[in-house]
Amino acid sequence: MIGQIESELSPRVRVLGIPIDDLSMDATVKRIVEFIESGRPHIVITADSSGIVEAHRDSEFFEIFQSADLVTADSVGVLWAAKRMGKPLHERVSGVDIYAKLCQLSAERGYKIFLIGAAPGVAEIAAERCRLLFPGLNIVGARHGYFPTESDEIVAQEIAETHPDILVVAMGMPRQEKFIRHTQDIIRAPVAIGVGGTLDVFSGRIHRAPRWIQKLKLEWFYRLLQNPKKFAKVRNLPIFVRMILRSRA
Repeated sequence: MIGQIESELSPRVRVLGIPIDDLSMDATVKRIVEFIESGRPHIVITADSSGIVEAHRDSEFFEIFQSADLVTADSVGVLWAAKRMGKPLHERVSGVDIYAKLCQLSAERGYKIFLIGAAPGVAEIAAERCRLLFPGLNIVGARHGYFPTESDEIVAQEIAETHPDILVVAMGMPRQEKFIRHTQDIIRAPVAIGVGGTLDVFSGRIHRAPRWIQKLKLEWFYRLLQNPKKFAKVRNLPIFVRMILRSRA
């Protein structure tokens, strides 16, 4: 409850009923540091257009959005929707960029990070590459995300033994958010954040789009070319646009 009250201190814009915090990247990082220093569990969601569409199909996922302590705008579609509503957001605050900021914070302040998600071996490779990128980075554990929901509590107990300050979950929406919610009372990480394909990027398995493509707002298409399995997610984009055009909330 306290975490939810904290999150309400920042202005929020509702996109199809999903609350999005109107914060810059710097302000987002500052808020996350506040969460860590509080020592209480908090949930951070990086919301993209596809995730919002999925939330309207999944009542549990929709509710997790409502109770999250921080929800960032992780797609140009969300920025477009907010602007169309006359409530423009500061900027895109993506899971990939937040993760990089958290790694830097860990290197500087010693925050303990646990990585979970992606295919077997990917999280471990991402951890090693990140240790090279951020000397002093304190990653206390890494494991894949290929396990059934029936094993969530067992995995959570293993993670809890490392006492992470930051739990980074890369399982895709809504699996990662449901894992965070279902295991929050076991792991009790001050910050638990879903980051989608971020570990694939930092492991080198998938390359992020060049800056010029990002500026053209075509990073989603670049990632689709690298991973055709993303087609199901991209298929939600025209649905999102249609929902926005039909609604003001």
